[in-house]
Amino acid sequence: MESMRLGAVESRFADMIWNGEPISTSALVVQAEKTLSWKRTTTYTVLKRLCQRGIFQNQGGIVTSLISRQEFYARQSERFVEETFQGSLPAFMAAFVSRKRLTAEEIDALDAMIQSMRA
Repeated sequence: MESMRLGAVESRFADMIWNGEPISTSALVVQAEKTLSWKRTTTYTVLKRLCQRGIFQNQGGIVTSLISRQEFYARQSERFVEETFQGSLPAFMAAFVSRKRLTAEEIDALDAMIQSMRA
């Protein structure tokens, strides 16, 4: 799981791929140059690193994901709760809401998720 961590710039690059996939490497180079001010070599280096981590694949110059954005961030969230709150979701929620007041809509959405899991 450690290899699945992304830095801030890697996250922006990964989002470019998830938003555009399947995307050609040439289009990715153009987009990374425009958005991140990267040279072609930087784009290929970071892409290779993310492919080695098992997040994306580059086959025949076409980049696609091996793991969805939703699955990636779900794993990140699980790891964060595990490492920071000893796996306790209630402890995480208590810490979260101690600094941020939830709206009625957010409370309703959380309640609906909890109720759906009881069924």
